[in-house]
Amino acid sequence: MFQFFRSKFYTALSFLLLVLVSGTLGYRLISGYEWIDALYMTVITVTTVGFQEVHPSDPPTKLFTIALIILSVFIFAYAISVITEYILSKSNFQNIKYRKMKKQIEHLNNHVIICGYGRNGRQAAAKLKAYRRPFVVIERDEEIIDRCTDDVLFVPGDANEDEVLEAAGINRAKCLIASLPNDADNLFVVLSSRQLNKDMIIISRASSESTVKKLHLAGANKTIMPDKIGGDHMASLVVMPDLIEFLDQLSIDGDNSINLEEIAIDDLSEDFSYRSIRDLDIRKHSGCTVIGYKEPSGSYIINPEADTKLLPHSKLVVLGRPEQIIKLNSILFKNA
Repeated sequence: MFQFFRSKFYTALSFLLLVLVSGTLGYRLISGYEWIDALYMTVITVTTVGFQEVHPSDPPTKLFTIALIILSVFIFAYAISVITEYILSKSNFQNIKYRKMKKQIEHLNNHVIICGYGRNGRQAAAKLKAYRRPFVVIERDEEIIDRCTDDVLFVPGDANEDEVLEAAGINRAKCLIASLPNDADNLFVVLSSRQLNKDMIIISRASSESTVKKLHLAGANKTIMPDKIGGDHMASLVVMPDLIEFLDQLSIDGDNSINLEEIAIDDLSEDFSYRSIRDLDIRKHSGCTVIGYKEPSGSYIINPEADTKLLPHSKLVVLGRPEQIIKLNSILFKNA
């Protein structure tokens, strides 16, 4: 609907430009005016301001002026109505859109807040969308917001302001991703967010090594350096290309292509607590393989032993084909 009004708006502007060009050419060819005089006569004629003519008008000039006035009256009336309609429709459309988003955001809990919808922010949103995780984007560039689809929840404004963070539901959020291009802005967002929500997980983008420590001191749980990751990946393709290409085949996106999955022991039934990996017998029942175990302290065990106990607040990392991952989830969570 809004695109329709925008199309009419550009059409009206084209008509106005056509009148000015036609009038200027007409006075130039019919009356022999200089270009500036022809443009001047066109403007005072179509706007009906009543200034004095540049030169006394002969009959052809008068007839052309009459035609130009009649034509411009209809075009200007149409243009004014369309421009007014466009401005009002844009304002109303945005207000309706933001009110709808505000209601949806108010009902969110344990969602993710993405600060900044640049390259990294869009990638984070795509990943969360693939996993069907609820998220809200904070972005101050209205043009970026207008270009996005309606299935992305936005809060327009500066993520450095507490009011904007609160509008995004930071008190109820589970995680915040600071993906602004400037390290100073990310540092301030992390500091403000940590003050508003002590328990939330905060992940921040960083451009330099010197900023990483400051972000952790400000309250970030994790920091990511996209440039470093990209450089390491390219170098790894030179050193061990086959291994990296194999790892690239592993997918953690979507329900039908996932190869890696993490399983929180707390999400399973109490019968699984304090049992061993051998007792689960994941390989036999689903074909998946346990490749990692995260202890309650946060330490990781790569390729854990079969006797490893499944303690509360721990996690398993499993590897398998998509159909094996789906089968594993159906088995483990059926009795949860």
